Amino acid sequence: MRDTSGTRTSSKRAGSRFARLSIVIALSASALLSVAGPAHAAPAKDPLPADIPDYQAALDAVKSTAVRNAVCRFLSTPVPSGGAGGPVQTIPETAEPCQGLPAFTIKDPVALNEITPGFVAGTSLPLPTEAVKLTQLVSSLSTTVNGRNATVMLAPTQGGGWHLAAVRDGDSDVTYASKATVGTLVFTEPQIRGWYQLKLNTVEPLNDQARQGLGGQASMSLSDYQKLVKARYADKLPGSEYDTKGYSSGYSPQHKADEPSSATPLLAGTGAALALAGGAVALRLRRRASTG
Repeated sequence: MRDTSGTRTSSKRAGSRFARLSIVIALSASALLSVAGPAHAAPAKDPLPADIPDYQAALDAVKSTAVRNAVCRFLSTPVPSGGAGGPVQTIPETAEPCQGLPAFTIKDPVALNEITPGFVAGTSLPLPTEAVKLTQLVSSLSTTVNGRNATVMLAPTQGGGWHLAAVRDGDSDVTYASKATVGTLVFTEPQIRGWYQLKLNTVEPLNDQARQGLGGQASMSLSDYQKLVKARYADKLPGSEYDTKGYSSGYSPQHKADEPSSATPLLAGTGAALALAGGAVALRLRRRASTG
């Protein structure tokens, strides 16, 4: 006679873990909906990306009515004619923000990975798991709207789930982040807007800024790349004199401060958009630098 007690115990444990996971995802989605209002649940991806926690909550967020309305309000606001420091523009408050705009959908979000402070400081080993971390998720539109595209940026919500962090002009972030393949990792060095692909322990540039960041080399070991970014930024990390003097908006590969960031704030004068973003961030319009 077979002893099935071990099998039953294992099944119960698996069922318990699955139930807990379902509760976490349900609570994350409920928290998002309670802030953003009614949303149409997105169909589950099969399989869900293993490297992105609470991915179903991220899908629900980008497919929600609240996020779509925020994007429509963003696209309904003209691109500022002036540079940074110009007047803040107010997003028009309308009952039907998408009315009159061409139909569009928001694509499934992809991971936006960045180099870590520990890797830059040289306190972390030159290993993929230590060098790069997931910071946000980014999505673009299925089509241009009145000649414009936009990037929807999601930030992790404390306790689980994802919420709207910003809407930006252009889709270059999504274009590069989507180049990740099985066995490779794509990440950004945001200080110079460089995008790289990491294959095992080899770093390869994906755009002109990254190629310049590697000194024109076609590839470099992760260890050598760490030496480069440590030389560029180790004395510019948060809390440093460089940071406290307000220069942390950008750095050049020559270790000099760039011009102030070209990000122009676009005031989120809509309750729905502010509520979805936790009431703490405004939608932002950024003129993206041309990339190679």
